[in-house]
Amino acid sequence: MTLSEELSWRGFANQTTYKELTQLDGEPVTFYFGVDPSAPSMTIGNMAAAMMVKTFIKHGHRAILLVGGATGLIGDPDGKADERNLKTLDEIDANKKAIAAQYHGLFQGYDFTVVDNYDWFKGIDYLGFLRDVGKHVPMRQMVQREFVQSRLSEGGAGISYAEFSYVLIQAYDFLHLYREHGATLQLCGSDQWGNSIAGVDLIRRIEGGEAHVWSTPLVINKATGKKFGKSEEGAVWLDPDRTSPTAFYQFWINADDAGVEDYLKIFTELDKGEVDEIMAAHHSDRAARIAQTHLAREATTLVHGAEAARFAEVVTGYLTGMQPIGEADEAVLSEIREQIPAVSVKVGDRLDAALLHTGLASSLTEARRLLADNGIALNGVKTSSETFTDADFQNNRILLRKGKKYKDSALVELG
Repeated sequence: MTLSEELSWRGFANQTTYKELTQLDGEPVTFYFGVDPSAPSMTIGNMAAAMMVKTFIKHGHRAILLVGGATGLIGDPDGKADERNLKTLDEIDANKKAIAAQYHGLFQGYDFTVVDNYDWFKGIDYLGFLRDVGKHVPMRQMVQREFVQSRLSEGGAGISYAEFSYVLIQAYDFLHLYREHGATLQLCGSDQWGNSIAGVDLIRRIEGGEAHVWSTPLVINKATGKKFGKSEEGAVWLDPDRTSPTAFYQFWINADDAGVEDYLKIFTELDKGEVDEIMAAHHSDRAARIAQTHLAREATTLVHGAEAARFAEVVTGYLTGMQPIGEADEAVLSEIREQIPAVSVKVGDRLDAALLHTGLASSLTEARRLLADNGIALNGVKTSSETFTDADFQNNRILLRKGKKYKDSALVELG
């Protein structure tokens, strides 16, 4: 499969300046891809674009991975209704190190160069930048940007000169990397198309050179129609301290059937034959969630490593009731306590009180209704009992569940 064919198959083809997609299948080029350190971690939205980058690398193209130390000081205003709060220099520095470390993790085993645009902006004088760069950027091009029009319109929040100038800073990145590294292609998400095109235009105006942009579409959850990557708790992060490997694994295992094939193509390195085989097995028994299991295992391994993925899979087996909770060892129990509420009870204590204490019910009245309606299970067995009995426990433990989702569960321990 050629690069252009694989990009199309995986869903990484959106807007591009190339007249023909097959132009990518020629001689290797040097490209760059950037992430601003607006947070101390990338999200799975960034991961989708990173998987596109990896596809380019695997097909022989040379990668420059940029950490936006300079652009991060301003913040990209595109898509933002209000002015961003500026990060401190210490925050930006810490975030840069974290993003760079994640680059090295995601692209382990591949050749790439990491750069920081602060390294070339810190020595640029303001007047020189206006004369040498700003003079070549038409105001009409900047003012006509959709987000600028929105911010300047009646009822808009307005826009500062700093945020208005963000596109010029990013455009100069492309010019600098074109001059210093021979970069002739920028890869980006579809939301960065306008900023990236500004770089192409700047290279043409100042250097008379030809450069291109390739963008990947934002991943949309087909079941909800919303941007993919948001859980009930917020963004899904690559940093294990912000989204634990188990929670990361659980996000994928709970992926919707409508989008799981797309996610396998985007968020794993499985080839077409493997994906087709998985989906055939999945369609033969949807209840087994075969595709989701492969997706969770592969994506978690890519981000957190094989050992963390295996542990997350073991924990998930207990959380979903596939393995008896009484057989869980202390390491697994410790992780389970991080994932779901835990409560200590005695034989004879009331179930409705435990449901209220763990947040599975908002009131005693709701808890009693759930019990009466057969909506509560102890270790997978429906119950309408009012109190805990000796027979309910497996090795002094119970997985208390409301409904089918593992997040609607609690660990009950005999204490």
